[in-house]
Amino acid sequence: MTEKESKHLYALVGKNISYSFSRGYFTEKFEKLDLKDHKYINFDIDSIHELPQKIKDNKKRLKGMNVTIPYKLEVFNFLDRIDKKARKVGAVNTIRISKKGRLKGFNTDVYGFKKSLKPLLKKYHKRALILGTGGASKAVAFVLEELEIKYKQVSRNPEGKKQISYQDLTEEMINTHQLIINCTPLGTHPNINNCPDIPYELISEKHLLYDLIYNPSETTFLKRGKEKGASVKNGLEMLELQAEKAWKIWNEK
Repeated sequence: MTEKESKHLYALVGKNISYSFSRGYFTEKFEKLDLKDHKYINFDIDSIHELPQKIKDNKKRLKGMNVTIPYKLEVFNFLDRIDKKARKVGAVNTIRISKKGRLKGFNTDVYGFKKSLKPLLKKYHKRALILGTGGASKAVAFVLEELEIKYKQVSRNPEGKKQISYQDLTEEMINTHQLIINCTPLGTHPNINNCPDIPYELISEKHLLYDLIYNPSETTFLKRGKEKGASVKNGLEMLELQAEKAWKIWNEK
């Protein structure tokens, strides 16, 4: 079935997203469910201002969208309604389109991250470091607050009380923050040798390193943590969980 013939169209909104998890995941899902009139494509755009035209071009068929970096925050201005939780988080990664063409934003990253993180937590995981300050980090911070885990965000350009710089990562800071979550794109394929600039020599077997990246399955960040005996987790399960949650939202009556 060609793109023009697909009655139910879904899309990922992002920039430089040829590697996209979402397109492959949903294409496979549609095949398994024998949904021949469903198709998932990429809206690979250089500016969020190109989005209205993309929607207009596919108006009758477009049922829902996922949103990835760098547009999880910028997309707010193009929505008719925003779910309460997404508004609290401050980032949208899922959009449902009503029959009247109205756009409502949701955040399913919160669901995916929380469900995949919880089974890994130990009683001593009381404090966390969030590496990065983009849209995904907002969902991570929201979940940590729900789980009553205190956190600091690590940024190259820190702002406010909850943000620190990479230079602030002292031995004491690493020892007392035993959950470290990478929300930066550092280490994503093809630049697999890159990793956040943290003192890996201070990582211990009590640390849990979680990387939102899924390609490669073991980033340099996770590999270096594992070498020190830390527990590690990549972002694949989170992505699968949030994708299923998005599918549920798109199909709500």
